[in-house]
Amino acid sequence: MIDEIRVHVVKMTSSPNFYMRYVDPATGKQVARSTGTNKKAEATKVAAVWEDELRSGRYQKPAKMGWQEFREFHETNKLDGMRAATVVAYQSSLNVFERLTRPQRLADCSTAKITAFATALRQGRSPATVKRHLGHLRAVLRWAHNQGLLPKVPRFEIPKVPKGMKGRPITLEEFERMLMAIPKGLELRPVVGEQRDVAGSWEFYLRGLWASGLRLSESLHLRWDDAPGALVVDLSGRRPMLRIPAEAEKGNRNRLLPITPEFAALLASVPPSERRGYVFAPRGLKSKLVNRCDVGRHLADIGRAANVVTKDGKFATAHDLRRAFGFRWSRKVMPTVLRELMRHESIETTMTFYVGQNAEATADALWAAAGESSGESRDNWEPQSATPNRRKSFA
Repeated sequence: MIDEIRVHVVKMTSSPNFYMRYVDPATGKQVARSTGTNKKAEATKVAAVWEDELRSGRYQKPAKMGWQEFREFHETNKLDGMRAATVVAYQSSLNVFERLTRPQRLADCSTAKITAFATALRQGRSPATVKRHLGHLRAVLRWAHNQGLLPKVPRFEIPKVPKGMKGRPITLEEFERMLMAIPKGLELRPVVGEQRDVAGSWEFYLRGLWASGLRLSESLHLRWDDAPGALVVDLSGRRPMLRIPAEAEKGNRNRLLPITPEFAALLASVPPSERRGYVFAPRGLKSKLVNRCDVGRHLADIGRAANVVTKDGKFATAHDLRRAFGFRWSRKVMPTVLRELMRHESIETTMTFYVGQNAEATADALWAAAGESSGESRDNWEPQSATPNRRKSFA
């Protein structure tokens, strides 16, 4: 019966665009929809696609497409082939939307429902998180509309987030507190036997993040040996390097990345006989942890145990270790070198987040340089009392 469906292109007097229609063999009723174009050749192509979908059973009326069916359709036809991190980000946002609003059909995604979702998101979440989830949802709904699955894209506002660091670089003293707090953060008591091995794997991992500036996902893909999509340590050249394939890197480019002497020394501390598989293998009590979310959560637990607060009541995370790495090296190298070291796509990102962000440190460097040239100590300066501005009068 489905094979009998034939879609025809027709011109309606009420619309400038061509329409396509067919007779439903089950009901005998005529079904029509716009092709979205006033050019007959393009309309014919659109009609052919619709006819193929109808005959193969892939087409569902937008009003009747269930939410779960749409999730599967979106993952198969949109997310498939994207970077793993991108897929996880979209799925995470849709999971939150699903949990807070419980949509049954795709057509339930109305402006009122999205507005209620945005209100619920703001409870206990940062503006950046709210912006991320709403941005992902808008992109998904626009895609659904372009696929002819959603008649209209709901209109809703996405909050603007002030530019600047979401956290802050942690200090050396705070990093050392995190190392000391590993057993407490992971609830390892007493730290003996297997639990000592667990604590040791996390200490090596934290030292690696501190010395390398790697992103969380990058660090968990770092290997001693080649593997598809892996970041690979290369110690064969004159200087140690990391080989980063496009699919494993945020900038989506193949890169050969120089590493710092500090990180090279940490890698060299691993006996050659143990240099196989993943470089970092932070462990749980039962197995190695390779799930990014689990590792990130445990790092936050360690930051909480060390009482390292970075911003707005948030505790230190893996990205704060990366920020600390970037800040330390911003005092030692030029912005162009720092950009390559941090693997920023644009020099503006480097300048915005890492150059000129600490006025006190910059002032110390200026006074130190001036002291070296004049022979005076930078500590000779005495703070002056603030005095009100006085306007000079002229006769």
